[in-house]
Amino acid sequence: MKNLPTEPTQVIEPDDGADAVAGGATTPERPSRRQGLQVVPKAKRRRYSAEYKAKILAEADACAGKPGKLGELLRREGLYSSHLVDWRRARDAGALAALSKKRGPKPKRTPEQIENERLRRENERLAERLRKAEIIIDVQKKLHALLGIPLPAVPSLEDET
Repeated sequence: MKNLPTEPTQVIEPDDGADAVAGGATTPERPSRRQGLQVVPKAKRRRYSAEYKAKILAEADACAGKPGKLGELLRREGLYSSHLVDWRRARDAGALAALSKKRGPKPKRTPEQIENERLRRENERLAERLRKAEIIIDVQKKLHALLGIPLPAVPSLEDET
């Protein structure tokens, strides 16, 4: 069996930001771990405009064949080579112009679009109403034929043309 210390070890609870160190507080020789910490703000996702991407790709293409120039460009702009690879693929696919679309809510509709939408709904409603009326007329014709009642001669719209 091991020899246990006869004196209990004192643990100081951190109440003012000091580390809990057995047997004492922080000293100049042993600074607290928290004193050296820096609070780093949460990283934001970087977004690049299509114009910026095109400019960087043009500069990168100009750096071709010059040793070290491409790395210098990437360091200066804070970019990775994978950015260039992705942007070149998008440019070659013709999607770079599409990448410049703004995200977020759609723009407000113009008065013409609102009027078009209203007229389209009205047209659909009237087309459905016409379909139902034609069904009713067909049923009436069949009922007249069953009962033997002659229908009055009504000129149709197709006969007039």
